[in-house]
Amino acid sequence: MTIVIGLIITLGCMLGGFVAMGGHVEVIWQPWEYVIICGAALGTFVVANPVKTIKDSGKGIVEAFKNSVPSSREYLDVLGVLYFLMRELRSKPRNEIEGHFDDPDQSPIFQRFPSLIANKGLTIFICDYCRLILIGNARTHEIEALMDEEIQTMRTDKLKSYHAMSTISEALPALGIVAAVLGVIKAMGALDQAPEVLGALIGAALVGTFAGIFFSYAVVSPIASKIKLIREKKMRLYVIVKQTLLAFMNGAMPQVALEHGRKTISAYERPSIDEVERETLSLGSAASSEPAREAA
Repeated sequence: MTIVIGLIITLGCMLGGFVAMGGHVEVIWQPWEYVIICGAALGTFVVANPVKTIKDSGKGIVEAFKNSVPSSREYLDVLGVLYFLMRELRSKPRNEIEGHFDDPDQSPIFQRFPSLIANKGLTIFICDYCRLILIGNARTHEIEALMDEEIQTMRTDKLKSYHAMSTISEALPALGIVAAVLGVIKAMGALDQAPEVLGALIGAALVGTFAGIFFSYAVVSPIASKIKLIREKKMRLYVIVKQTLLAFMNGAMPQVALEHGRKTISAYERPSIDEVERETLSLGSAASSEPAREAA
């Protein structure tokens, strides 16, 4: 939504200022100049990137327009599932816990947190490292190094669309010059025409330069930056898991280990310690009452 509002403000100020200076908006409307610039940019984008990156860029643009950053509910769900898994790892034998990691979709713990189950990558990440903890032979510093490497690899993959769009943003001013040169070539073919006709053709050619710079700095570059921001915030969920599980492996109680993960969330998005306690206590009470009902 913020992208749409920003574009409206940008276009409104730009066109409003142009009209206020005495300009005519219809002069800027040169559809074939835009076809040349946008078509060349799209073609260059397709040439430079694999199909997977092209598709992921489309997905990233949708995320940017929806502002799909993790919500407070998602942060609480991650902390909640980690809390209950750590309690299970601490108190139950291996054969009773393995089922949670082998089939998380059927796990009663994971089923309490639907937003987490929907995030397949994060669910797999949690299950993989809980399995390593369950085995019991892994050293903390080895797990930390492995987590860092995996998170960095995922981050690199998630930001490929950002880098691809940033490259196109940098190329757009040059593509605008290409469109302007083509317009000038057309104008040179009409040197025998009246000054009014020749002036209109030159004005249309210069629109190419304007459009290339505008699309670069006012459209593509901001959207690319938004994609990067959203993807970075989504990767923060993995860092929460990492810090929480490492603290648990080092001997921290589950509630204390959660604090290690909670503190990695940005201050203006971080749920308070009271919110986390209420969440875990309420879910813990619900979980403890289920066996009682079954026994009855």
